[in-house]
Amino acid sequence: MRMNEKYSCLPDEDKGIHIINIRAIEDIGYVQHESTLLNSLSRNPDADCKYGLYFRDGKRKVDYILVYHYKKSSAGRTLARRIHHNDSSARSTKQDQPLPGKGVHLEMENEPHVDYHEDDKRFRREEYEGNLMEAGLELERDEDTKIHGVGFVKIHAPWNVLCREAEFLKLKMPTKKVYEINQTHGLLKKINSVIQKITEPIQPKVAEHKPQTVKRLSYPFSREKQHLFDLSDRDSFFDSKTRSTIVYEILKRTTCTKAKYSMGITSLLANGVYSAAYPLHDGDYEGENVEPNDRKLLCEEWASYGVFYKYQPIDLVRKYFGEKIGLYFAWLGVYTQMLIPASIVGIIVFLYGCATVDENIPSMEMCDQRNNITMCPLCDRTCSYWKMSSACATARASHLFDNPATVFFSVFMALWAATFMEHWKRKQMRLNYRWDLTGFEEEEDHPRAEYEAKVLEKSLRREYKHKETDKEKLTWKDRFPAYFTNFVGIIFMVGLTFAIVFGVIIYRISTAAALAISSTPSGRSSVRVTVTATAVIINLVVIIILDEVYGCIARWLTQIEVPKTDKNFEERLIFKAFLLKFVNAYTPIFYVAFFKGRFVGRPGDYVYIFHSFRMEECAPGGCLMELCIQLSIIMLGKQLIQNNLFEIGIPKMKKFIRYMKLKRQRSLDHEEHVKKKQRYEVDYNLEPFAGLTPEYMEMIIQFGFVTLFVASFPLAPLFALLNNIIEIRLDAKKFVTELRRPVAVRAKDIGIWYNILRGIGKLAVIINAFVISFTSDFIPRLVYLYMYSENGTMHGFVNHTLSSFNVSDFQAGTAPNDPMDLGYEVQICRYKDYREPPWSENKYDISKDFWAVLAARLAFVIVFQNLVMFMSDFVDWIIPDIPKDISQQIHKEKVLMVEVFMREEQGKLQMLETWKDKDTKKGENCNSHSPKISRSHSGSLSSCHSYPVDV
Repeated sequence: MRMNEKYSCLPDEDKGIHIINIRAIEDIGYVQHESTLLNSLSRNPDADCKYGLYFRDGKRKVDYILVYHYKKSSAGRTLARRIHHNDSSARSTKQDQPLPGKGVHLEMENEPHVDYHEDDKRFRREEYEGNLMEAGLELERDEDTKIHGVGFVKIHAPWNVLCREAEFLKLKMPTKKVYEINQTHGLLKKINSVIQKITEPIQPKVAEHKPQTVKRLSYPFSREKQHLFDLSDRDSFFDSKTRSTIVYEILKRTTCTKAKYSMGITSLLANGVYSAAYPLHDGDYEGENVEPNDRKLLCEEWASYGVFYKYQPIDLVRKYFGEKIGLYFAWLGVYTQMLIPASIVGIIVFLYGCATVDENIPSMEMCDQRNNITMCPLCDRTCSYWKMSSACATARASHLFDNPATVFFSVFMALWAATFMEHWKRKQMRLNYRWDLTGFEEEEDHPRAEYEAKVLEKSLRREYKHKETDKEKLTWKDRFPAYFTNFVGIIFMVGLTFAIVFGVIIYRISTAAALAISSTPSGRSSVRVTVTATAVIINLVVIIILDEVYGCIARWLTQIEVPKTDKNFEERLIFKAFLLKFVNAYTPIFYVAFFKGRFVGRPGDYVYIFHSFRMEECAPGGCLMELCIQLSIIMLGKQLIQNNLFEIGIPKMKKFIRYMKLKRQRSLDHEEHVKKKQRYEVDYNLEPFAGLTPEYMEMIIQFGFVTLFVASFPLAPLFALLNNIIEIRLDAKKFVTELRRPVAVRAKDIGIWYNILRGIGKLAVIINAFVISFTSDFIPRLVYLYMYSENGTMHGFVNHTLSSFNVSDFQAGTAPNDPMDLGYEVQICRYKDYREPPWSENKYDISKDFWAVLAARLAFVIVFQNLVMFMSDFVDWIIPDIPKDISQQIHKEKVLMVEVFMREEQGKLQMLETWKDKDTKKGENCNSHSPKISRSHSGSLSSCHSYPVDV
């Protein structure tokens, strides 16, 4: 019996079906022939198509996947389907007719009718997929999957479509022409060979990472010049990354017009017509008998913690994920490498502080109990007088971070930041040359789905009112409510951050007062440590929570602006998120560095908050030690918690939840459980790629911690280095194993992030200048050493920085409740400030010493800032942005390309001249002989009276 006769009992409207799955026929009661059954058992069709990497014929590669949801029948299991859209008759199907294989539902009589919204989505999918086929793509549907209610459309781009789109996108492809890369000679060659031998154990074992001596000349692909390119293996000429990029461009360009207004793939995804769209991973990365593929190689040589000491295979990352992601990991690798010298210098500075702590005269004077300096109370009534020697430990610890070496380290880090930026620019140019991105210019992207929807809404309103159908666009008037909301929202968020910091200040003041009431001496001695530690932990928790909240708010504020393109959306989102997260992360640190202890007043005339809380003071050794504690806890805690909880814990929790859902579904159908998953089903269960903004943001905030307050925490580069070594492998593992494969995006730089990095580098110079001059005691020591010291040493410095106060001048109700706590009556107590003594005519007024120190501080800020800025600009100027060898290679490529075309033109001219000479000879032969049939040079028969042919 022929196939047509076998299925003749199907309804008339279903006779357009071309391929029907065998299991579907079994479900509706048809009996198979014995031979058909044996054939189906002897061969595994899933293995032929490599479990979803190819179409069912096992020849055409799946370049892209569209996913959609559909409702199944409640009366029984819906007919399973695998329908081929790529049938030759499908191409000739008119758009208003159902595409072949679309209507294979074979609904039961008692099946409920699908609602209007499902019908509308199905009609849109039919039209869109028909338009894709008209664009030359080949489609294949699969609804016989282990994920119930989810259908997949597999897309394949044939050779002619790939060539056409590569020409449209101006993709640079390697030609047949191969040339040698200029190699170093003499001493440099020997040095490079030695370095290669030394670094060979830390090089990844991938072919793309080996040093290349030759390179293929690249040229934008052209169908007219296909002879220039090596097309011996068409299957591998366009790699999987390029094929998916080409298909995605077609998906964005193709529209669905059944809703009267065009809708591209972004709009279809936003409206739920399709639930996902993604390219496939190359295969499995673990398990037995796994075929070698780039994903498996990346997992072994890149996304493994065991290879943390190796270089990254950046070229392979670019080959698999595209230039934009490749540039991110290249930048992260350069940043991590540059942290190594900064960490070494930071450790040396810290060790210098440890080695010289016993030789520091001011801390020795503070620890000397023979000085017997009595200090004024730190709070009203409940606090008593105390000895300066009790703060010995704090003074010694402050010297570890407040010593002359920290000034040198601040200058070093400013120059380090400038060198890092220049080094990255040079590395970026090398990558552009290697990846054939020289001369690449980004074109304007397609409008976003939200923008199209907003324009559609505006057009409908205008058409309803004025009966006009002109092309609309959004103006500033349309966006003014969103701009106003953005302004108010950002001001409110910044104010909220300030309010939280103020609340923590109130907590510190009130807790310090409460603990000071404690009757135990141990409780009173540990007040400052307890208050500082708990306040910093509260700040850390608030910063981490607000980081997530501000990220969501920044995205919402950007969405209501309705930017036109994805690039505009990303830049506006980055600006808002960076502004909010910068304020959130650094406001508590700015308070400790520049405001704490500046507005406390003096004994007898303190400054109060709400008329009851005294403003908190710095420790006797200064606020720099507290700034160091604050910076280290926030930096380390933020990195550890965000890395371990948000980047590892939450994705694993989501993965576990998805696994439990699928396990519950599989238990309903044991037969489906036995089947192996297709590649597109496995990838569908992975997390969608959400962009690189969170990854960059985390590193930019860390870069701020490393550079902005490095004068107070020289070990910051070391902790950043240790974090980044783990971060690179963590991000790599996430991209390779936990995320769907992103669409490859071409990019020649890291975009707006470079400008943010430069801005932070410039700001770091200013902030470190103020930290050294106003937060540390570096300037007061210099002033004392050169203006007030009698013997040219630091002896007497502590006494010089302390002012005297007569206890009889306390305001009513503020004197200590136990004035005899030290065992003797106190007449004069000391406090840290530059003020006139009580026996002066202008007692307690600001002294001349204060103004001398302030002038020195301001002078240091101006000199330090301008000197370091000049040195940074000098580094920027002296290091060329483009390496000399790369500029020579780019010029060489241009010359070689001109030579190729000149030779091609000369060959054409020679061919034309040869043909003209032969035509002339034929004419002479015809004039001297009678007409006859002669044989031409190519062996074909031609007449003597043939006419010349224009070429």
